[in-house]
Amino acid sequence: MSLTAEVKAELTAVRDPRPTARVAELTSLLRFAGGLHSIANRVAVEAEVDTEALARRVARDLVELYGVRPELVHVHGSGARNGSHYAVRVIEGGETLARQTGLLDQRRRPVRGLPNRLTTGNRPDLAAIWRGAFLGAGALSEPGRSAALEISCPASEAAMALVGAAHRLGIPAKAREVRGIPRVVVREGEGIRVALAEMGAARAAAQWDQLRQRREVRAGVNRLVNFDDANLRRSAQAAVAACARVERALEILGDEVPEHLRQAGELRLAHRDASLDELGHHADPPLTKDAVAGRIRRLLAMADKKAETDGIPGTESAVPVGVDD
Repeated sequence: MSLTAEVKAELTAVRDPRPTARVAELTSLLRFAGGLHSIANRVAVEAEVDTEALARRVARDLVELYGVRPELVHVHGSGARNGSHYAVRVIEGGETLARQTGLLDQRRRPVRGLPNRLTTGNRPDLAAIWRGAFLGAGALSEPGRSAALEISCPASEAAMALVGAAHRLGIPAKAREVRGIPRVVVREGEGIRVALAEMGAARAAAQWDQLRQRREVRAGVNRLVNFDDANLRRSAQAAVAACARVERALEILGDEVPEHLRQAGELRLAHRDASLDELGHHADPPLTKDAVAGRIRRLLAMADKKAETDGIPGTESAVPVGVDD
């Protein structure tokens, strides 16, 4: 089961006993999952949902809250919507229901946003608005760089109303338009957890947080591994370049190289992967890291100076292509 399906299954089981919260949730679901239709010159209210369990719950709420008896229709997927889904339709008494839920205003005009009495309600009512919207048109992707909780909206006014309710709940939601469809999006990981918890999906919020932390730990380990790999590559390249330059320096200077500089150069060639500190321990008598580095630096400088005087390639010419010193 996908994360979206898991969240919707959990939210379907949430039952807020407060009448205002039930009205807010049902109104929001009808707004985001369907809308108004004209059937035989009569206003019909219809909502399309993903599961039979949710469809039956919507039908039960319509009966209990508004006294209307909807019909349930199993619809097989076609066009843009894949998979089967369920339609909850109210034809008889549809216009009265549309007025009562705020889908129609007093002049029989469709309301593009959400009723003001809902968006200015208390915290449980605002959470119910979000719960209904997610049940109607929400989606949740897996934790990661492109993780998002999204709700497709029927109009930009509905998106702005949902964003306003989100901000009052402390959910960092933003309205945007994707391929001509208004959407409300929550992208920040902690914001998604808060949204799930506020809607009432406590189990999904805990699961999301666990998945997110696991991904972050894994990403952190990968970054450290990549960092260590990069450091090892740089160290290996530096060692190759240093040894190549030392070999060229000894070749340029020949018998003219001072003995203490020759010993430092030969130490470098004998222990190619060793650090400067380790080279110092191999010397007889032992040398400090700075002493080894200074002697190798003077060896290279002396060789480059002689190469310039003789008009021949210096120590840098010995470094393989693609290897940085």
